[in-house]
Amino acid sequence: MSIFSRFFGKHEEDDRVTQLIANPQIEDPLSLQLLFDGQLRLQSSDVAAVLQSYHKSMVNARCDIDSTLGEEGKIFGLVGWANHVIKLVGFDVPMPTEAVESCVAPSHYPQELKERARAHTGHILLFYAGYETSAHEQYVALAAVSGALAQLGAIVILNESAHTSFPAAALSGSDVDGDIIELLRTLPLAILFCGFVKYEVEGTSGVWMRTYGAHLLGLPDFAAYASSHDEGQRYFDIFENIFSYLRDSGAVLAAGHTMQVGEHEFLKCRERTDDEYFLESAGELLVAEIIGPDEINQ
Repeated sequence: MSIFSRFFGKHEEDDRVTQLIANPQIEDPLSLQLLFDGQLRLQSSDVAAVLQSYHKSMVNARCDIDSTLGEEGKIFGLVGWANHVIKLVGFDVPMPTEAVESCVAPSHYPQELKERARAHTGHILLFYAGYETSAHEQYVALAAVSGALAQLGAIVILNESAHTSFPAAALSGSDVDGDIIELLRTLPLAILFCGFVKYEVEGTSGVWMRTYGAHLLGLPDFAAYASSHDEGQRYFDIFENIFSYLRDSGAVLAAGHTMQVGEHEFLKCRERTDDEYFLESAGELLVAEIIGPDEINQ
């Protein structure tokens, strides 16, 4: 069948053996977005080559991009390996400024690269369309394609759902001595798969810090009120440690629960108040407040 039919999950009985077929059961796919500062002229063979060289598990990776649209600076196609299939939709025009800024501004990498991201000239949207059931592994697959495409001009990876972005070159695998896929699997969630954002709220003297997009991984988002921006790393580490604990243990954290987050540090979770409208979240969000050891639930 044609790439257009397979892109929307239509296929004949034996097609999955020889061709990439999008999973028609996925209605709200995970997505990452790539910014380019050059013309989008990707060829199927070039994309397949960088994927196959990215990791040993991807040696049989395939790519099918519509060549006619490619000549016009538009990308429409599929890439895949093992049980992964990812849709590529690209355009030789910038992404909407507001979407880019919401991901670039709060991220932590050199200002020079942020300016390149803001001045990008083309972009590709990646949508997971495969058969892996783990949302985390889906994100790992999306990140692997993103990193591989850094070799073909991608400069920054965005995650609109998480309000964050990350340098594409950092995931290209070129400077990784070990297993790049394991690196992606152990990447702190708040680096790319969830966002960590700091912002000031009018009428308050401190800084609010929160995550975005954790609900897509089956986790609650977290927020905390800090005295200054200098506490950013502290709360990044606290949130990341909670994410790791919840993922590894399968535990459920809810409003009213307390937990130890350091040798001498404890916190309590609560729901946001009506006055904390700025903490609106697409999924569950818990506000973390530091408490004393005598206040922890027994």
